[in-house]
Amino acid sequence: MLDPILLLGLVVAVLIMSLVAQALSCYFRIPFIIFLLIEGVIVGPEVLNLLDPALYIEGLSAIVAISISVIVFDGGLHIDLKHIRMVQDSVLKLTTIGVFVTFLGTTVLTNLLIGVPLELAALFGALVTATGPTVITPIVRNIQISHRLGKILELEGVLNDAASVILAAMVFEWVAAELSGIDAVIFILYRLGIGIVLGSLSGFSLRWFYTRGIAISNRTARLVSLTAVFACFVLSESLGNESGILAVAVFGIILGTSEFPYKDTIKEFKSDIVIVMLSLLFILLAAMLKFEDIQRIGVSGIVLVLLLIFLIRPVAVFVSMWNSQISRNEKLFISFVGPRGVVPTSVATYFAIKLDSMGIPGGQTLVGLVFLTVIITVFMSGSLSKKVAEVLEVIPMEILIIGGGKVGRILAERFDKRGENVVVVDISEDNCKKCMELGIRIVQGDGGDVNVLKKAGIENAKYVVATTNQDNTNLLFCQIAKASFGFRGDQLVARVNEIENLQAFWNMGIRAMSPATTTAVVLDNMIGRPHLFSMCEVGGEGDMMEVKVTNPRVIGKAIKDIQFPEKSLLVMVQRGSDSIIANGSLVLEYEDIVTVIGEGDAAKRTASILHK
Repeated sequence: MLDPILLLGLVVAVLIMSLVAQALSCYFRIPFIIFLLIEGVIVGPEVLNLLDPALYIEGLSAIVAISISVIVFDGGLHIDLKHIRMVQDSVLKLTTIGVFVTFLGTTVLTNLLIGVPLELAALFGALVTATGPTVITPIVRNIQISHRLGKILELEGVLNDAASVILAAMVFEWVAAELSGIDAVIFILYRLGIGIVLGSLSGFSLRWFYTRGIAISNRTARLVSLTAVFACFVLSESLGNESGILAVAVFGIILGTSEFPYKDTIKEFKSDIVIVMLSLLFILLAAMLKFEDIQRIGVSGIVLVLLLIFLIRPVAVFVSMWNSQISRNEKLFISFVGPRGVVPTSVATYFAIKLDSMGIPGGQTLVGLVFLTVIITVFMSGSLSKKVAEVLEVIPMEILIIGGGKVGRILAERFDKRGENVVVVDISEDNCKKCMELGIRIVQGDGGDVNVLKKAGIENAKYVVATTNQDNTNLLFCQIAKASFGFRGDQLVARVNEIENLQAFWNMGIRAMSPATTTAVVLDNMIGRPHLFSMCEVGGEGDMMEVKVTNPRVIGKAIKDIQFPEKSLLVMVQRGSDSIIANGSLVLEYEDIVTVIGEGDAAKRTASILHK
């Protein structure tokens, strides 16, 4: 039996190592889980022997169950389906077709390369279908990819964890109890049903409780939510083994998609607990790693993991998303970011213990393969994802719009279609609902409230736009953005409803426009000069964009010597402080800012030629 003092000392040591890992993570700008893995191996028997796995092996299953239930629930709690309606179809296919392709491909390659029995290869294939949200979330937040892309990865990770565990449980039953045929189908469907039903009941019940207007303290709300998570997990596991993870995932997603009192308090509380539990799990599990298990696998194990990263994962992504609206570069980025995390590691350790107790060989090989996969995928995703995102150009601008009225919604939709990260702030519930129907990320609140602006991500925004129909509101917001957040005038754009108020905005150095004046200017130019403006009129199929010249193949060349797409036009070149009208003989220089206009996608194709 584990000594209570020894257990307490273990927790203290883990917390200290977690703090060290987080400090190193902030310094090196890579996920702290990488450092947890390193610390776990160092303090384990293979290096310093300060942490002996034999001392806590009996309580490992309980520790894993408690930790995973909270970790997966927290992942679901940060998913709001209202904000990702445009990508739900892609996520669903990734967690069904993608899981199946990964499972089959990994099983076949493991059997061929490692030479293990088909049953063990299938168990490994089932375990590594999961992409860990606990690793993906810090990666996504660190490199600030588009909201759409980030939510696809996060939601895939949450649901894949559940799918992986159920699939692995079925394979384990096949290995241990020779489960097959109709029994296997019933096994999966029963656990899927239990998880979905109990998770849904838990989510809707807790939301109902919080919205009844019962006055409780934040502390009580946190305790109620934690109790509900454990109760949901335990009940689901009691009715169907390995269904608990799906239940708490569905539970978290329902609450994450709902609006109710105490939501922010619960999110903050769960995030703090998750850090502790992640640290505990990764360090304990990494300490169990035996170098001889990995050495026994040899170079073929590394080759297998690399094929999983660069062959199986891309095939799974492109097959499951072949007809989606996700671009090729975005699919390539999703293909690269597939780190395996705490769920396959912990479940593999649990299965290995079970296999050893039943006298079935291969448990240690399974653990070695899973640990090798986790180490390589986490290190590659954590250290290279930002560079890959930059190369694939999937890091968009952060744009904050104040005002979700008709102008703000149209502008937000255009930014979103351009692939930019856009957030709208509006106090009107009706405007917020209309934005959400378009799949636009919305924060309901007063644009003049600093805390609301921080929640909307103003500290990361490159541009902020005030589009309300009240000039004093737009001016106040611009003043707050300059004074409190250090925005320059050229980063602020404002709609000015009354022409006489334009000067006040210009005096602050804010780029402001009057709808009345702009409409008159556009109409003036459309009379006698219709073709240029007809391409870019609101609702048209044209596009206008600015792009920085960085492609070595066009630098030093005259515009007339570069083959640009038809129906595109280079209008102006900004070179330093000089604005130059584009002409055929103008030679492009490095970091020129070129204004491009084009019909259809011609402007985007021209931009891709100029910027590499």
